[in-house]
Amino acid sequence: MSSGSTSPLQILQTVPTTRADYGGPSRSVPFLCEGLVCHGASVRLVTTMPGGNDRATSVIPEDPVDTHAAEERDRLGTAVDFYQVLQAQIENERPQLIHDHGLWLPENALSAVAAWRSGIPLVVTPRGMLEPWALQHRRWKKRIAWWGYQRWLVVQATLLHATADAEAESLRRLGLDQPIAVIPNGVELPSDDQIRDSGGSGRRQALFLSRLHPKKGLPMLLEAWADVRPEEWELVLVGPSEGGHREELEAMVRRRDLSEVVRFVGPVDDEEKWSYYGDADLFVLPTHSENFGIVVAEALAAEVPVLTTTGAPWKELDTHECGWWVEPEPRALTEALRRATGCDDETRRAMGRRGRQLVEERYSWEGVASQMVAVYRWLVDDGPRPDCVRLD
Repeated sequence: MSSGSTSPLQILQTVPTTRADYGGPSRSVPFLCEGLVCHGASVRLVTTMPGGNDRATSVIPEDPVDTHAAEERDRLGTAVDFYQVLQAQIENERPQLIHDHGLWLPENALSAVAAWRSGIPLVVTPRGMLEPWALQHRRWKKRIAWWGYQRWLVVQATLLHATADAEAESLRRLGLDQPIAVIPNGVELPSDDQIRDSGGSGRRQALFLSRLHPKKGLPMLLEAWADVRPEEWELVLVGPSEGGHREELEAMVRRRDLSEVVRFVGPVDDEEKWSYYGDADLFVLPTHSENFGIVVAEALAAEVPVLTTTGAPWKELDTHECGWWVEPEPRALTEALRRATGCDDETRRAMGRRGRQLVEERYSWEGVASQMVAVYRWLVDDGPRPDCVRLD
């Protein structure tokens, strides 16, 4: 295509799954697809979904995004079906660009292989999966995979997409020298009705809403909660358990005599989650590593102040005075929790209002999609390089 073309972009997005319990990409990718359509792109999404009644657990982008899904079966069968669906979409209408989200899973590898075999430019969004903590988790398995196939597949990408400066720096330290677009995730802005306070238990609530996974630092949070024991507060843990981690946490709650002040909820759907944000007086994400931390943006959008760690790229909590941003270690988390729960209600509400303003100004899906379209145009039309793209 010639430079400066304004014809609709033909984009094929791929993500291993859009099941709501899979984590951030399952939600953010469909929202990105919808945002791209609003900016004039023609977008198709290839993913996997469970069959039958469980299909309702997936987040499906609205029309006119064209979603094509392989049905989840056993791991090998799902991967084979995913590749067949992907190849059918490439052959049916060749896209100008393939944008894959995530790493390590067979669907990610197959997306890269399909792009390489078809000679189609590939954008890869690692989604924090090459951050130092993530690489240390199951270290030897990932090291074998990295040098066996994953590095070669990432090197094939025409461009990498990082959601924060820190992630871009991590990618450079791994020796990846492609252009990197630094564009944050977006967040949907809830209505007043969605986040109306239900009254809850009558106690102030500190909310954690994410996967119950070792990366999230929940044992450290429970230790901090046991040390601080804020009066008239409860800690509410919302989200699906991975690898039996909830059972480990529940045992820890019993050992530290926290059963009366810590409540486990389990997974909730996208609509229900806003009621938990609405009831919250504080949001806590004690994570060891996040490439973005979409739940932080959601909490701020719901006018809830946030306490998180420097494992998440949210320095703005300090600079915009809408939360606490501390090192991911027990003493720092304990002291921050003591300060956050010790504030008066009006101070926390004022922090929440500043957080909402920050999200409206910087993290709307409209703005994110606009930047992504500019990056796509640069890649396929040889147009001007957007400011968000780094070459070094």
